[in-house]
Amino acid sequence: MSSDAAQPTLPPGLAGAREQAGRFWQTRAPRERQAIAAMAVAVAVLLVWLIAVQPALRTLRETPAELDRLDSQWQQMQLAALESATLRTASPVPPQQAAEALRAATERLGGKGKIALQGDRATLTFTAVPFEALRNWIGEARSAARARPIEAQLLKSANGYSGTITIVLSGTT
Repeated sequence: MSSDAAQPTLPPGLAGAREQAGRFWQTRAPRERQAIAAMAVAVAVLLVWLIAVQPALRTLRETPAELDRLDSQWQQMQLAALESATLRTASPVPPQQAAEALRAATERLGGKGKIALQGDRATLTFTAVPFEALRNWIGEARSAARARPIEAQLLKSANGYSGTITIVLSGTT
């Protein structure tokens, strides 16, 4: 077996380019060859940094915060699912009791809200209500009256929230 048979043959275009590069390399002075080799190594190191190392370091740096954010979202979703399942299994509240619960919750807004009941729906109109009070009202409407919000129009100002929230009482679609 000859040594030429063991060597893979290059396509004619590449073989010519290889010969031309070899001639170019041989005509360079030793100092130029060192400079070219140093530049090639520097370009290779830069490419490895840009393609492999830097993205990996960025991922390592950003992953813990992203995992914490996603874990927090997951916990919020779990709580919402638990609350939804609890409300779904809760027995319906009679309409009179639901209306009384909504009126009581509205009174806790301190005169900043007014409830209007119409059949299976109720509309809360409110002005300058703090977020916490509004959240408590919605929570009480959901738990005590078994109502769920279907529409909300909110406007935030320096004094709190103003707008309307329409809810539907339990036992309806």
